Amino acid sequence: MGIASFYMHVFITDEALAELPENEQALYGEYATWTSIVFAIAVFGGALGTVGLLMKRKWAKPLFIISLIAIVIQMSHSLFFTESMVVYGAMEALTMPILVVLIAIYEISLANKAIRNGWIA
Repeated sequence: MGIASFYMHVFITDEALAELPENEQALYGEYATWTSIVFAIAVFGGALGTVGLLMKRKWAKPLFIISLIAIVIQMSHSLFFTESMVVYGAMEALTMPILVVLIAIYEISLANKAIRNGWIA
């Protein structure tokens, strides 16, 4: 889901952007290039961490940690330095970031458990 969201956000066409309400179009303009880079690190770090976990590799854990750090940076920018709370409302603007952070924390704890129990090497 994260990879799809990343591609839809970063590679949105001018036509698709024009179909959005004006306030959402303006919101897209508030994201700097660096936020897309951090978004990519968050998404692909988590995806590669998942692959590492499935391959039973310890390097999954640092990828999950990097992903979580990138998530916090990206979501903090979105929530505190853009008008996303105004555009989407507090509940909708907060729900996805909270869920994504909780999932990232769970991934790290799962990797920790797998390392502790010797499930991954």
